[in-house]
Amino acid sequence: MNAEHLQLLLTREMPYGKYKGRLIADLPGNYLNWFARKGFPPGQIGILLALMHELDHNGLSSLLDPLRMKK
Repeated sequence: MNAEHLQLLLTREMPYGKYKGRLIADLPGNYLNWFARKGFPPGQIGILLALMHELDHNGLSSLLDPLRMKK
């Protein structure tokens, strides 16, 4: 995890699927859990989904709040 990835969670949108167009940071936990069970896609989107899953699963989503306020 690095600072750039955290910032991307708040700017990168889901490019496909049920939640297409929603920010990665705003994806529901059950959707992130589904990816964790089925496998994250390759590339940067998979890295971001896995990171958001870890934050959500461990109750650390509030770590993104200060970055949200900077917008």
